[in-house]
Amino acid sequence: MTNNKMLVEERSRDIGNFLVGRLLPFRRKRQVGPFTFIDHMGPSVIGPGNYIDVDQHPHIGLSTLTYLLEGEMEHRDSTGAEQLITPGSVNFMTSGYGVTHTERTPQHQRDGGSYPVHGYQVWVALPKEKEEMAPSFVHIPKADLPQWEDKGMKLTLVAGEGFGRKSPLPVHSPLFMMDIKTDKSNHLDIKGQLKGEIAIVVVKGEVISDDQKIGQGQMLIAKTEDECCLDLAADTHLLLFGGQPLEEERFLYWNFVSSSKDRIEQAKADWRAKEFPAVPGDDTYIALPG
Repeated sequence: MTNNKMLVEERSRDIGNFLVGRLLPFRRKRQVGPFTFIDHMGPSVIGPGNYIDVDQHPHIGLSTLTYLLEGEMEHRDSTGAEQLITPGSVNFMTSGYGVTHTERTPQHQRDGGSYPVHGYQVWVALPKEKEEMAPSFVHIPKADLPQWEDKGMKLTLVAGEGFGRKSPLPVHSPLFMMDIKTDKSNHLDIKGQLKGEIAIVVVKGEVISDDQKIGQGQMLIAKTEDECCLDLAADTHLLLFGGQPLEEERFLYWNFVSSSKDRIEQAKADWRAKEFPAVPGDDTYIALPG
C-alpha cells in the first residue's frame, strides 16, 4: 500500500443483543473530515430474543446519521420525533447541547418472524460554534436524494455535496456521504468531484487501489483528496464519507463529542443526575459507563 492511503479493518463490538463492526475511530485516525464514528450494523437477522432495543441514551456535540440498506428501525428522541427508518432514506439527529433517543425494532416486526437488518450509523462532529445549538431531527426519503447513473455505476448522494450535486439534507459543515454500486467491473475517478478527506467503505465486493485489493468490511482512507482512483470488481457496493476536517481537536467519551473536555465532564454529570431531556413516554435509562 502506498503511503498516500490507509487501510482500516472493521472491529466487532456488542450493543445489547446486536453485533456491530466499528470502522472509525481507530488509533491512527480519529476522524475523516467531520466524521467521528462509523459503525456497521449487520447484515443480520432479527427475531424473537434478538430484537434491536437500544434504550434511552444521550448525545452532545454531534449529529447522528442512520442509513439502512435492509430492514427497518424505529427512532424516537427527546425533540418529540418518531420515525420509522427504512432502506435508502437518511435520518439525521443533531444533538447540539443535548438530546436523548432510542432505537428499536418496530412493533410490526415483533410478530415471531425473522427480518433482515443491515446498515450504518455515523456520527458527524459539529463545528465549534454550533456545538451548543438546539437539538433537531430531519428525515429525507430515498426518493428525494440525488440519484443518477454514470458508466454503469449507480450513485446516490446521501449527504452534503459531490459530483456537482447537493443533497437536500441540512448539514452543518462541508462534507459528503455517497452510496455507489456497480454490477460490472468499473473505474471510479474521484479527482475534482469531492472536497476534503475521503474514506471508502467496501460494503460488498472488492476494490483495487495501487495493486492492493480491499474487500468487504474494510475501509480505505485517502490522505490526499485529489489522488483517489479506484478499480471496482463486478457486483461492488461502496459508501464514501468525508469532507473538510474541523480545525479543533475533538474529544470523545461514550456518546459525547466536544471540543472541550470540561463540557464532556458536565455532560457526564448531567446524565448521572438525569438532567437531560427525556424521550416522551419512555422511562428506560442506560447508565454512564463505569
